[in-house]
Amino acid sequence: MAILDVNTLSISFGGLRAVDNFNITIEKGQLYGLIGPNGAGKTTVFNLLTGVYKPTEGIIRLDGEDITGKSTIEINKAGIARTFQNIRLFKDMPVLDNVKVGLHNHHPYSTLTGILRLPKYYKVEKEMDERAMEILKVFDLDKEAEYLAGNLPYGKQRKLEIARALATDPKLLLLDEPAAGMNPNETQELMDTIRFVRDHFDMTILLIEHDMKLVGGICEELTVLNFGQVLTQGKTAEVLKDPAVVTAYLGE
Repeated sequence: MAILDVNTLSISFGGLRAVDNFNITIEKGQLYGLIGPNGAGKTTVFNLLTGVYKPTEGIIRLDGEDITGKSTIEINKAGIARTFQNIRLFKDMPVLDNVKVGLHNHHPYSTLTGILRLPKYYKVEKEMDERAMEILKVFDLDKEAEYLAGNLPYGKQRKLEIARALATDPKLLLLDEPAAGMNPNETQELMDTIRFVRDHFDMTILLIEHDMKLVGGICEELTVLNFGQVLTQGKTAEVLKDPAVVTAYLGE
């Protein structure tokens, strides 16, 4: 069974069809890419998948469960986590606490327990500290655990955002232009990190990206969007040779 199965997904804004009959099927464990020119509808698709927007038409199934129209929180609990093109961290909070934010879905305690600092509060906090440090070590961020997130270098902020998303224990991880603003060395390191995340966490990953070296280096399959519609889909090597893709995207 596919982890993600999307059928005829569409949304209109004021009569403009921003995404039109979008279809995609992603199998468990895949590294899948979504590419296209600026304004093609890629981030809109991510917003639909994560409940930021409600689709006008279509069905979204995650691991067989219909999540169409559910709230962002419900979809996150069902198993989709994401990062953003513009980094969204709690920059005035420590690195460790940023990751712990993502852990609260799976390590809950009541408001009263937190206010009164009952024994369960300390037990859960200790468990979250340990799990957050495990995740930070994957990204070589454990030594900066007490740093303010906003004081990290840009590339490490990108990594921290991925770490926080993983803390929600997702089935599907959506990465929105994770290499944006990175230099070639940082991009290569990111490629290695994404592969490791897929293998170490048994993760399925869908990413939006403009860096064709990264796309060609890690994505097994691609969907190309143009004007809100699927231009082509298939194995990465074949898609990147498609003349229509070269004309509509790679040659822009």
